[in-house]
Amino acid sequence: MSNTTQLLRFITAGSVDDGKSTLIGRLLHDSKSIFEDQFSAISKTSEKRGMAAVDLSLLTDGLQAEREQGITIDVAYRYFATPKRKFIIGDTPGHEQYTRNMVTAASTANLAIILIDARKGVLTQTRRHTYLASLVGVPHIVLAVNKMDMVDYSEARFNEICTEYLAFAAQLGLHDITCVPLSALVGDMLVERGDNMSWYQGTTLMDLLESVEIDHDVNTTDFRYPVQWVCRPQTEEYHDFRGFMGRIEAGEVAVGDEITILPNGRSTRVKEIVTYDGNLQRAYAPQSITLTLADEIDISRGDMFVKSDAMPQVSKELEAMLCWLSEAPLDKNRKYIIKHTTRMVKCLFARLDYRVDVNTLEQRETATLNMNDIARVAMKVQQPLVFDTYRRNRASGSFIVIDEATNNTVAAGMMV
Repeated sequence: MSNTTQLLRFITAGSVDDGKSTLIGRLLHDSKSIFEDQFSAISKTSEKRGMAAVDLSLLTDGLQAEREQGITIDVAYRYFATPKRKFIIGDTPGHEQYTRNMVTAASTANLAIILIDARKGVLTQTRRHTYLASLVGVPHIVLAVNKMDMVDYSEARFNEICTEYLAFAAQLGLHDITCVPLSALVGDMLVERGDNMSWYQGTTLMDLLESVEIDHDVNTTDFRYPVQWVCRPQTEEYHDFRGFMGRIEAGEVAVGDEITILPNGRSTRVKEIVTYDGNLQRAYAPQSITLTLADEIDISRGDMFVKSDAMPQVSKELEAMLCWLSEAPLDKNRKYIIKHTTRMVKCLFARLDYRVDVNTLEQRETATLNMNDIARVAMKVQQPLVFDTYRRNRASGSFIVIDEATNNTVAAGMMV
């Protein structure tokens, strides 16, 4: 996929006073991604408030208004594009009580910008946001040391913060981390380099966002194809057609490849790869396709096609890290529903191993789970699931838990 069509999803995480809104506003403004009427409106508002310059944080004022009114906080998404790439920003709330919102946004992100106030350095919130980013497997981390103008653009202060942060990140197994000094208020090192940090030899934040390599964020080696639909057109032309529709979640497949259907374990070969634009000889993740097979095999929604040399786990028992999303606490005596890829099965919580204190990362015993809790659990399911560990494959290693009485999503889980 060329850079002109590539989409980068990234989140910003930081406390309320770290300049997150100003950072997003500056990115949108300096990349010329806001309309004239928007800029005119925030210019007038800034002038009424007696500000000498335009307050770019007003561009994300919708989320600020929610905070001020004390209502439910959701992730605010912003969309913009440059000639090189398209972007979706997930502006995540920073407070501990909105952990579930950050987990939701980060679960689909390619990159996370962890914002730090240069005056305050690495805080408890910084550690919490980094832990959550590592938990949901965000591949790339940018440490944005903001408000460098408030510490006289000190190289020593920047290096001190980076050293402390990288030592902490190494404990979580994070290695793809880029540290960038910047001033969102002035605009230094966001889109333009500015004149105040000539000692920094790295790229600007925008250059980094445009060039970060995300092609390999998807598992390209293990073929995983959950069946979404069995296609049997009731027409005269296609009355013998039987195809299996879905999206390739990992790896690739070609006509003639030998595949195994799980959980039943039967093997066959790929006969055709059918798409709306015609047949293909080879297809890759994350393409949506229809496969026809050389043999007649009983296959239904929720089954998974894999290659025989890269088999996933198949089990009725699983262990996972779980983020509890619901206001109603976990009831171990109740049955819940797991939705994993395209399969839905009933489950019971067999064991709660521990709950993670997201501020200190300590593991604590727990008898139940409340909203925003993160814990390691063991579960038993009614029918076998075909899965990988979340670290190996995000798509086949993740699931959601549904309350069968209300149909509400109550938790998000990651296989371990």
